[in-house]
Amino acid sequence: MTKFLLAVHVIAAIVAVGPVAVAASMFPPTARKALAAPDDADALATTRLLYRICQVYAAVGVVVPVFGFATASNMGVLGDTWLIASIALTALAAVVLAALVLPRQSAILEGAGDHAATVQLAMFTGIFNLLWAAVTVLMIVRPGSTTGA
Repeated sequence: MTKFLLAVHVIAAIVAVGPVAVAASMFPPTARKALAAPDDADALATTRLLYRICQVYAAVGVVVPVFGFATASNMGVLGDTWLIASIALTALAAVVLAALVLPRQSAILEGAGDHAATVQLAMFTGIFNLLWAAVTVLMIVRPGSTTGA
């Protein structure tokens, strides 16, 4: 059962977090292009699509920690420091996405943004992506692991 849970956890992370990371990273430059050329319907449509991808895959991303907890419970590692750190970083990434990235994307699409807003959004998106990179490293290296990684 542990192998199944781990497989679902990893697949969910790839399928859910990957698109959010990419779409969120593409949003600021695409928004800048849309802001610079308000008559460019394609740039606006692309920006809206990127926002929608971020929203949908953020919701789908809830599956990642659910299966992560189930896997960790089966493996008996819920109290391990590396896992607690991963949980904290994952929670922080979720807060950054929900409180800083998605609302700013929405505001920009509603016309409340300028170049400075896209720069700030790019910074928050970078923080979100760095948090996920740190979680990924912790999941692979797992300090104290006997796997030799």
